[in-house]
Amino acid sequence: MDLNERRVRGIEFEKNTVFEIIKGMENTAFNARRLGYAGKLFRKMVENDYFIFLTLSGAMIPAGMRNIISGMMREGFIHSLVTTGANIVHEVVEAIGGRHEIGSEDADDIELANRNVNRIYDVYVSQNAFEMVENFLSPIISSLDGALSTPEFLRVVGGKLEDEESFLRIAYEKGIPVFSPTLHDSIIGLHLSIYRKKGFFIDFMKDINHMLDLCFQKKPIGVVIVGGGVPKNFTLQAMLLADGFDTAIQITTDSPQWGGLSGATLSEAKSWCKLKDNADEVTVYCDATIALPLLYAYLLEAI
Repeated sequence: MDLNERRVRGIEFEKNTVFEIIKGMENTAFNARRLGYAGKLFRKMVENDYFIFLTLSGAMIPAGMRNIISGMMREGFIHSLVTTGANIVHEVVEAIGGRHEIGSEDADDIELANRNVNRIYDVYVSQNAFEMVENFLSPIISSLDGALSTPEFLRVVGGKLEDEESFLRIAYEKGIPVFSPTLHDSIIGLHLSIYRKKGFFIDFMKDINHMLDLCFQKKPIGVVIVGGGVPKNFTLQAMLLADGFDTAIQITTDSPQWGGLSGATLSEAKSWCKLKDNADEVTVYCDATIALPLLYAYLLEAI
């Protein structure tokens, strides 16, 4: 290898597009290089007809990332979403006309509570928004019977939403399975408990079987992991029975030495055979609210 071809280079800002900037990061260092490589891997997955999972933890919808998820579904950049019950709740908030507002992490939280305002770091959401969610979901839940997986339940919800920018609506229209293995650990879980008929329940075993079916497809399979937690583990663990992911990207702010899943490296996942031995993989240590918009913009220009 000619070392001169692999030297560290600055980004050429004369080529003033996100695509060229992210591509240029491949020749820099540290997490900029990792982000550049993540863009390259994501593009490879899309262009080579991979089945791509996106796992999403953390408060990504309150943080303003919902249009990226919707856009990735619409553009065919992802083919399944695995996320938390909380992100589903906040997606419904937005889809039925509720709002997440810019706030401050230095607020007086007792004063906010007296005003019926909930804080998510520097984002505010009113208690009224959750009342709107309850009024929207309660008749849907009350009308259901039998055992549904979370993708089946969320498909019903998506079909009732009129917001064309809702990722649940787009998933409904395009037949994209949306898994929420922690749906019960959310406000929706409370509504399911209160408003369901005796014969209706969420069958999480059906989620596992559906996930396994997707992982056993005879085509390359990739995963983009935002954060960690249950969405990450639920998706990776299916490969204990399948052949392992071909390509994986992880965006996290956690580090591996604490032993937590959110910081666990993708190389470690190879020891479990969750990734193939020769799988391309990269971990970007970055706030997802920075990295995810950049990767999405890169793909929009590249594809």
